Amino acid sequence: MIETNKSEFQLIPVEDLELDLKNPRIARWIEIYGENPNSEQIALALGAGTGQDGDGGPSYFVLKQSILTNKGIIHPILVTKDEEGRLIVIEGNTRTQIYLEFKEMKEDGDWTKIPAMIYDKLSDQDVDAIRLQAHLVGVRPWDPYSKAKYLNHLYEKKHLSLSQITDFCGGDKREVTNFIQAYNDMEKYYTPILESDQDFDPTRFSAFVELQSSRVYEAIARAGYKKSDFAKWVHERKLFPLWTVRKLPKILHNDKSRRAFLQTDAKDAIRLLDIPTTETVLQDAPIHQLARELYKRINEFKYEDLERLRKEPHSDEVEILFDTKDALNSFCDDLIVSEES
Repeated sequence: MIETNKSEFQLIPVEDLELDLKNPRIARWIEIYGENPNSEQIALALGAGTGQDGDGGPSYFVLKQSILTNKGIIHPILVTKDEEGRLIVIEGNTRTQIYLEFKEMKEDGDWTKIPAMIYDKLSDQDVDAIRLQAHLVGVRPWDPYSKAKYLNHLYEKKHLSLSQITDFCGGDKREVTNFIQAYNDMEKYYTPILESDQDFDPTRFSAFVELQSSRVYEAIARAGYKKSDFAKWVHERKLFPLWTVRKLPKILHNDKSRRAFLQTDAKDAIRLLDIPTTETVLQDAPIHQLARELYKRINEFKYEDLERLRKEPHSDEVEILFDTKDALNSFCDDLIVSEES
C-alpha cells in the first residue's frame, strides 16, 4: 500500500525532472527512435498534433491551452525520487512536457517550476499501482492501446498475476485478459504487415479487442480465415468503423455479403444482410422522436427483461442495441463542432 504520509509537496524546477520512459505512449516511440527521443518526438508521443479529444481525455492542444490560460496546473504531478536521487515523473508527463515547451518558447508566466507531490524511493509495485490508478481508472486514462501495452508489460515482463493486476486497477479480470491477448495479437499479426513503424495506428487496437470474442474468432476460423487475414482487413480498413467487427459472423456466413466485404468493406457487406423491415410509421418518424421514445423505453425497462438479455449476449436483440449505441455515439461525435473549425 502506498504511504501517502511520506509524500511532500514542492515546486520543482522542470529541468530537474525526468519523464517516465515506461509510459506506454513514450515507450512506443522509444521502440521506433531509440532510447533518447527528442523533445518533439516525446510531445508527439504524448499527443501533440492531435486536435481532437480521444480516449485519453482532452487533447494535447486543449490541455495546453487550458494550462496557458490558467497560468499553471491545478493538480500537482506525482514524482518519485529513486535511489540515485533522480526525480522521475510517474503521473503528469504530458503536463510536464507542456511546461518545458512554454519555458523554451518563453511564454508569459513562470514555467520554470511545476507543482508536484514527491514520493521518496517508491517500490516498483507502488509505482505500478499509481500508474494503473491514474491511467486505467483515473480521470486521465491512457488510450486503449497504451493501457494494453502496460498491462502486457506487467503480466509478461514483471510476472504479476491477473489477480494482482485486477486488484491494482479495480477492473474486471476478463477485460484485463482480453486487453493483454488483443495486444499480443496486434503485435504478432498487425505490426509485421506494416511497411514502416510510422504506419502503426494504435486506434486499430479496438478491433483486436473485438476479436477476443469467441463468437467472432470462431466465425473467422469456420470461414477458412486466420488472424493474419483479420489483421490485413483491419489494416486495409475493411473493418471500419471498428464496431463492424461484431458483424463478421453474419457477414462471413452469407455468400453475397462475404464477397462484398472482401471486395470493398464491412459497411457494404452489412447492406446486403437480411435486415428485418420496420413498420412504415417508424420509417417516417423524425429521428428526435425515435430517440425520445428509445430514451423513454430504456428508463421503463424491467429488471427481469434486462436479466434475460444478459443471459443472451449474442442474440439479435442485444446485437442491434449495441449497433445502435455505436451508431449513436458516432452520430453525436459528428454533431460536436471542433474547436479548430
